[in-house]
Amino acid sequence: MTVDLTPDRIDRLREALLATGYDADGVVNLLGPEAHAALGRGEPVPALRATTDAGALGTLIRLFLLGEAESPTAAEAALNPLAVAEALAAGLLVEDGDAVRAGLDVRPHAAADGSWWVISDLDSDLLPEGQQLRTDHVLGVGQASLSLVRATSRRSVDSVLDLGTGCGVQALHASTHARRITATDVSQRSLALAAATFRLNRIDVELAEGEWFGPVRGRRFDQVVCNPPFVVGPPRSDFVYRDSGLAGDDASAMVVRQLPSFLNEGGTGQILASWLHKSGEDWQDRVSRWLPPGGVDAWFVQRDVADPALYVGTWLRDAGYDPRSTVGRRKAAEWLDWFDQHDVEGIGFGFVTVGRTQAQHGEVVCEDLRQAFDDPLGPESDQWLRRAAWLREHGSPESILESRLVTASSTVLEQVSSLSRNGWEEFVHRLHRTNGPGWQHEIDELGMRLVAGCQGALPAGELVGLLATAYGEDSTALTNAAVPMLRELIRHGMVLPADWSEAER
Repeated sequence: MTVDLTPDRIDRLREALLATGYDADGVVNLLGPEAHAALGRGEPVPALRATTDAGALGTLIRLFLLGEAESPTAAEAALNPLAVAEALAAGLLVEDGDAVRAGLDVRPHAAADGSWWVISDLDSDLLPEGQQLRTDHVLGVGQASLSLVRATSRRSVDSVLDLGTGCGVQALHASTHARRITATDVSQRSLALAAATFRLNRIDVELAEGEWFGPVRGRRFDQVVCNPPFVVGPPRSDFVYRDSGLAGDDASAMVVRQLPSFLNEGGTGQILASWLHKSGEDWQDRVSRWLPPGGVDAWFVQRDVADPALYVGTWLRDAGYDPRSTVGRRKAAEWLDWFDQHDVEGIGFGFVTVGRTQAQHGEVVCEDLRQAFDDPLGPESDQWLRRAAWLREHGSPESILESRLVTASSTVLEQVSSLSRNGWEEFVHRLHRTNGPGWQHEIDELGMRLVAGCQGALPAGELVGLLATAYGEDSTALTNAAVPMLRELIRHGMVLPADWSEAER
């Protein structure tokens, strides 16, 4: 099905959505919390019941969120001033016997201070039975794109590049903090739907068609955000939104390798990426090799590692294939054979933050962050880059020891005791960070006392000397142990430079 989403049709659709209250708050208020939660779980009946006799808003919810067929008369009333004939010509609706149903997904997307609308293709569960996704299927706002939204820095910038924009959701969020936005995609269909999304929301975005960084060759931006086709496996292109045509994790590697050259000095990039866990190879060594030499700080955060069989089954279902079907079995076998041939034991998934710097040797850190946490990772990525720069500037042990440090207010101490004949004896001292990623570090008793003494009054070296004297420890040995501990606590935002303002911390 082709789309013909002319500006005039989009403008009239906007009028209809505004008139009916079809936005994030309007949908939640009509459905109620229970039915809305059920809809999020893929259980439509409570929402269907809630929209009965709910007028034009109920009609739009049934059409675009539930995939129900509606009479042309009801659709005409709900979409006024966009006539049903125009909606059919645009591809927003399709005929279903004497009724009409959604041809595209049009749904509200909650923003920090309001609501946007996003136009995309229908998910596989809303397609007619037996119909497969198009090869140029345009994915809507899924969990992967939402996770990238939360992992992206929102500091004010002049220019943002949304590489591989898809339905345009990353560019929508970029509009909250960027003066100029450029969005690219290899898919003409993606660009058409993204253009309609931007028009619908009155957001000005420069669109460019082409593969990877090709459309912006020779340009630089303050920020680049990218949700690439990161699915790993054989080199194929079943679906544009997920398959790059490159083998293994080469798509993620290429984006990470090339992205820094498209950043202004001090610019940052956030990438959603996948990487292979291969027998006999450390994943951290693998992804570190993706980076260009020098001039880049990089933070690789691994949020999950999937078993190959689970990974294949998940992506087959995502595309609407039944893994038990003939075609599902064939595709699964080809995929798993490729993993076996290349010694793949798992597939890592996570975020990459890169910062362009003038330093000859950048900071590259790869960390597992598989624990649950509530705070978005975007603000943390900004602070991570700032702390990495500080640690580089204070690279020598002497420089760390000369610094005045403060323990962050978000750092708390947990102590665990075991019962002995002499009563309770503490055997674990663990620092917790209560915000951001929720880092934890186990330390010994002297480390605990050193962190307690970091209140900005004395340089760290003097605190270490006082502890050595008080506890009869060798000063050199204690210093050698304290410096790497302090570096790690600074890296994780648990101890910070005293001369940073409260806002900078």
